[in-house]
Amino acid sequence: MTESSVHPALWPAPHASGAVDATVTVPGSKSVTNRALVLASLASEPGWLRRPLRSRDTLLMAGALRAMGVRIEETISSSSTVAGEPGGSGEAWRVIPAGLHGPVTVDVGNAGTVMRFLPPVATLADGPVHFDGDPRSYERPLTGVIEGLRALGARIEDDGRGALPLTVHGGGALDGGPVAIDASSSSQFVSALLLSGPRFNQGVEVRHTGSVLPSMPHIRMTVDMLRAVGAQVDEPETGGEPNVWRVSPSALLGRDLTIEPDLSNAQPFLAAALVTGGKVTIPDWPERTTQPGDALREIFTAMGGSCELTERGLTFTGTGRIHGIDVDLGEVGELTPGIAAVAALADSPSTLSGVAHLRLHETDRLAALTKEINELGGDVTETADGLHIRPRPLHGGVFHTYDDHRMATAGAIIGLAVKGVEIENVGTTAKTLPDFPDMWTGMLGV
Repeated sequence: MTESSVHPALWPAPHASGAVDATVTVPGSKSVTNRALVLASLASEPGWLRRPLRSRDTLLMAGALRAMGVRIEETISSSSTVAGEPGGSGEAWRVIPAGLHGPVTVDVGNAGTVMRFLPPVATLADGPVHFDGDPRSYERPLTGVIEGLRALGARIEDDGRGALPLTVHGGGALDGGPVAIDASSSSQFVSALLLSGPRFNQGVEVRHTGSVLPSMPHIRMTVDMLRAVGAQVDEPETGGEPNVWRVSPSALLGRDLTIEPDLSNAQPFLAAALVTGGKVTIPDWPERTTQPGDALREIFTAMGGSCELTERGLTFTGTGRIHGIDVDLGEVGELTPGIAAVAALADSPSTLSGVAHLRLHETDRLAALTKEINELGGDVTETADGLHIRPRPLHGGVFHTYDDHRMATAGAIIGLAVKGVEIENVGTTAKTLPDFPDMWTGMLGV
């Protein structure tokens, strides 16, 4: 059997012939887009989302909300002359809330935000909402959301799995109130309950009872976005009780929101500057943001580059040398695959810690990174909560992605420095970055 018949969708990762010098415009944030869709759908008036990300995950979210009765109208405008549109240009989504209803079936794909954020929304629907998705979605944890909603008065059928598929029997309203959950496997459990909390009769008080809570920036993002649409939120970081978040019942306002670029999706392009000793500019990088990807400025600088944030955006410059790093990525776990790829090309070992929860992501990312880098000649070992990476000369080969978008971009980073790397199913990047192959080759001037 030939290699091509075993791997019918191999993408030759471009090898960099020299230092990269490019400006790369990164589409909108998936995390912000999907939170904004939920909040706009629960608002008491229509709103606008400008420059939203159009990817598999966000289209699944929009499709699910439409199925439950929300109107989401897509427009592309070049000026403020579009009827009813308050100015701006580019793609925009007009979200018009409506009474939520069933019976409907929702496809979550393998999107954590869709499978976790929408069951609380479905409790507000009039009728049953059935959730299903990709085979991998059945393995991803949902217990915190399911048990939390049951404690708040929801009726959910999951045959005792604590996972998909499941059916939420919406009653048009939910009592809400205090609930204790273990969100140590995903911060999305907390965000899921908070996002719909203003629409619950008593609001919601979410108490995390488990061990260390991962990805705190994503909870901060949820809190900031709730406040931006008029919700009252008490949280630990503003003097509240540790590990407790309270959202008061209230109407939510329709807003005109411009979505920030997805800073985590900027990672492979910044890594290209580091790996090739080149320079990459990402326009519209925000001065203040709750996105985890903003940590790349500090992390990649420590690994051998430098960055400058101006009105134009973020410009990152590599020096041609990559240093190992010892870093706790607990708050920014989604950055781990790209950092591991860069670390495999460094001049000294790296230890990435605080990311045991990555074993429950789109794939077991720790096992996948270990296997794929080692099969290219690397020396990676799993630890209890991360990876230890000892750089070695790498060689070409097939880099499997396990239907995980960040595995695909990690392989592309390695391919910049290692000839003959072939990425299996690079199309999986459509989950959050649909045009990645063209953006990558465009950056390289191929």
